[in-house]
Amino acid sequence: MIPEKVVARIAARAAKEALATHTGTSAARAKPAAAHASATIGGGSARLRLTVDFPYPTDLAAASQHVQHYVSERVAHLTGMRVTEVTLAIEHLVSADGRERGRVQ
Repeated sequence: MIPEKVVARIAARAAKEALATHTGTSAARAKPAAAHASATIGGGSARLRLTVDFPYPTDLAAASQHVQHYVSERVAHLTGMRVTEVTLAIEHLVSADGRERGRVQ
């Protein structure tokens, strides 16, 4: 049996890969830099919860669906578990060019 912590790490890495492919950047240079994940395992299946930062501007609906599908497929492939749920929380929107933008005063 694969520990929940390991499945969560796989899911977090897969989320980063999914965002990189969706935005057309390499996984190593992808903004956002990280995703956080947790996993609940039982009966050969896994439920995943992801918290990510998305680049701005982006189509949130399309990007969310892409991340959920990619993570589900990748975790299932690497662990042999059936992924029954991928819950996604978008924590921040991050400027795609990496520059921080402040308020105009």
